[in-house]
Amino acid sequence: MRLLIVFFIALTHLFGSHAEELNWEKGTTLLTFLNKHKIPQDIYFNQSKTDQELCSEIVAGVKYHILFDDEKKLRQALIPISEEMQLHITRDEGKFALDIIPIEFEETTQTITIPTNVSPYIDILEHTANKPLANELLRTFKKSVNFKRMRKGDLVSIKYTQRIRMGQYFGMPKVHGAMVEVRKKKHFIFENINDGQYYDDKGRSLTNYFFKIPVRNARVSSGFTYKRFHPILKRYRAHLGVDYAAPVGRPIYATSDGKIIHRGRKGGYGKTIIIRHSGGYKSLYAHMHKYKGGLRVGSRVKQGQLIGYVGSTGRSTGPHLHFGIYKNGRAVNPAKLVKLRKEKLFGKSKKTYLANIKPLKEELKNSKVSEKHLKLNHIAKKTTFNNTES
Repeated sequence: MRLLIVFFIALTHLFGSHAEELNWEKGTTLLTFLNKHKIPQDIYFNQSKTDQELCSEIVAGVKYHILFDDEKKLRQALIPISEEMQLHITRDEGKFALDIIPIEFEETTQTITIPTNVSPYIDILEHTANKPLANELLRTFKKSVNFKRMRKGDLVSIKYTQRIRMGQYFGMPKVHGAMVEVRKKKHFIFENINDGQYYDDKGRSLTNYFFKIPVRNARVSSGFTYKRFHPILKRYRAHLGVDYAAPVGRPIYATSDGKIIHRGRKGGYGKTIIIRHSGGYKSLYAHMHKYKGGLRVGSRVKQGQLIGYVGSTGRSTGPHLHFGIYKNGRAVNPAKLVKLRKEKLFGKSKKTYLANIKPLKEELKNSKVSEKHLKLNHIAKKTTFNNTES
């Protein structure tokens, strides 16, 4: 296939086509999207059960792109299902196909230092126009810094990596380290590369929550895979969670304290509950047989509280719980997080951590004040469609 770069800034007619950037509306599923555009549902039902699950990962509000022909019929569509993967719908000679492909993005790593004028949140927005970065800074320091005590001129310094897609910040930034001055006293936070969690410059954990396995005495039938290229099928495969095989009716428990934000069917996931937790986390429980009575959207649950029972609803090959955890909207491996507890680093782990953060700590302390209005103009606004005639 020949690749065609479609520019959204000054798009002109190409084979009578035009492209649109749209927001995925709340309540829309892939099947309702297919019906709207008169696309056969077979392209969904012919997918594997795992890929049908992935089609349920579309989040309301996400930006997606459609290429229309001159008769306003869909020729191609790119619909993100995560920060890594997207659905690619194509029409070729009147026939439609659905595939799951990687999202093209670039990454930029920057260190910025900003003097406080109004508040850290507002000042970061004014300097970078990066709302996710402002949110992430406040979230990472939430338990260790009182921002209300900051004075004008106190510094905020952050080193982070951010994805850029089509000339815009994409997804949540990864903060490697940050420093906040409160009345000239410096407070630090760093990512520990060995466990992915945040600690201060003394090796004390800044995480005050942990997760538990949601179903007991169950076998892991399928593990977490974010992006894997299948060498035989020549396609990308992903499984954004862990599957626990268990009999129908086995109890399912909340992995941590939180608030139910979804209770109902969710595409190929069938009966599903989603819980929002502190720290930007969400947990998903899919293919449930039934819910615990009395629970609804808005209900608050405690860690270990019964929320439902194992089943095989939705597109499932057999009774199991599909369990997913998301950090700031990005799927993460639950197998790593269920062991997470608040603690202090000791011994060799602490020594390694302190050695790793030493150069970054000096960089943050000595970083010069950044210029305002950091630009992304060096990244062209573009997306990639396959050039297929119909």
